[in-house]
Amino acid sequence: MDVMPLLLLVAGSAAVAAAGRRVPVPVPLLLVAVGLAVSYVPGVPDYTLDPHIVLPLLLPPLLYTAATDSSYLDLRAQARPVALLSVGYVLFATFVVGCAAYLIVPGLPLTAALVLGAVVAPPDAVAATAVARRVGLPSRITTILQGESLVNDATAITAFKVALAAAVGEGATWVGGIGEFLIAAVGGVGVGLVLMVPLHWLRTHLTEALLQNSLSLLIPFVAYAVAEQVHASGVLAVVVVALYLGHRAWEVDFATRLQEEAVWKMVAFVLESAVFALIGLQLPVVLKGLGEYEGIDAAWYALAVFLVVAVARFVWVYPATFLPRLSARVRAREGDLSWKGPFVIGWAGMRGVVSLAIAFSIPLTVHGGEPFPERNLILFLTFTTVIGTLVVQGVSLPPLIRLLKFPAHDVQAETLAEANAQAQASRVAELRLDELLADERNALPAPLADRLRMVLERRRNAVWERLGQVNSVTGETVDDTYRRLSREMISAEREVFVRLRDGRYIDDEMLRTLLRRLDLEEAAAYREAT
Repeated sequence: MDVMPLLLLVAGSAAVAAAGRRVPVPVPLLLVAVGLAVSYVPGVPDYTLDPHIVLPLLLPPLLYTAATDSSYLDLRAQARPVALLSVGYVLFATFVVGCAAYLIVPGLPLTAALVLGAVVAPPDAVAATAVARRVGLPSRITTILQGESLVNDATAITAFKVALAAAVGEGATWVGGIGEFLIAAVGGVGVGLVLMVPLHWLRTHLTEALLQNSLSLLIPFVAYAVAEQVHASGVLAVVVVALYLGHRAWEVDFATRLQEEAVWKMVAFVLESAVFALIGLQLPVVLKGLGEYEGIDAAWYALAVFLVVAVARFVWVYPATFLPRLSARVRAREGDLSWKGPFVIGWAGMRGVVSLAIAFSIPLTVHGGEPFPERNLILFLTFTTVIGTLVVQGVSLPPLIRLLKFPAHDVQAETLAEANAQAQASRVAELRLDELLADERNALPAPLADRLRMVLERRRNAVWERLGQVNSVTGETVDDTYRRLSREMISAEREVFVRLRDGRYIDDEMLRTLLRRLDLEEAAAYREAT
């Protein structure tokens, strides 16, 4: 097996993503653009998306890291809009896009058109999360978009299976499709509920951070595989497990949390970069099989499908947002709501690699050995829809949000809330420290006991200091100055340790031990200051 193409993909996409952090263009769009350009460089291999790799190997970790970063409580508070988008909208888009494609493309059977509708129906979890992080959306809108993108793949995959069964002549019915959807949804949630408690117990009882993080890397694949084995939704199983583990992450050892955060940031960075690059690299593969539809007809079909996809989202979002507010109870719970939030949600419907992976899983033939009707055209329309939504909506979303002028975060109120929470925690910790020191088994010399109290006091005061005056000379807060001086001191110690190693006064093993200690102290100083 030639691994060089894979290495080039990972290394190249990571390099482009790193460079993209220094330019104003959103990184996902830059990766797609570079992928499109590189796809026609001589000697570049064809990177055909294999659904047997993307769905079970790339989708679970991407969903897992997005779900663990989400808030279970916030998602529960927004359960109605999330459900309406992740289930209702996906089914609506499947039907509307399918019917539109049936009317627009001559000779395209309705069943094949509905397959296309299901393929392009779900906005992508990676795209939604990347854009939400970049543009700083209000928290409610971000929660809704993230919640939708976590669940909608399950709906789309089930709708695709039903439409595909009808297209290949397996006699699928609406009743059977609804039953299959319910089985997949209930089964996926059930598998997640069964797995989440023992997996969390195992995480909290393993004694080494290395073992705990090895388990963490396996969890999304285990949840997905178990659910798919019993014909349930692997997507929902991963999401349920990840939400539970993320909600209970505070029960895991601190060393595990520090290591796990770094590991998953690296995994998410590599996978997200590779996924967006792969989207661009599909162009030669898609065009190669387009055949009779090359030229103006294919461009017209692509534009028409893209417009239907974009408009259909608004047609669903506004009624789904405002019709429930006819209820006085809903209005009282959610307060005033302007048109701006639904408009952003309607425009933030970028499609991604999941749609392409599903499209590539369409079989070449139907029952009887006949070619699947217009398979290559469906692949092309899926590709152009993904590119169109990423480029048009992805590029315009940040300036659109700035133009709409959403209320900025109240930094002062957030800092006050943080300071009050820290003050309450510090009082409890101080009482606990007094109880412990009163026991002769915990006797400490006065300087060490004072050091514990000093650290606690520093942590309590750090947040309040962020509300204070800045230094008129440097523009720093007291908090900023403390952090800078702490790092300067640690940096001076680090240089001494390295110099002692270079002079052979200490060996490398001792150097690593000392540097690890300084790293933890620097991390602690940073946390105290922020």
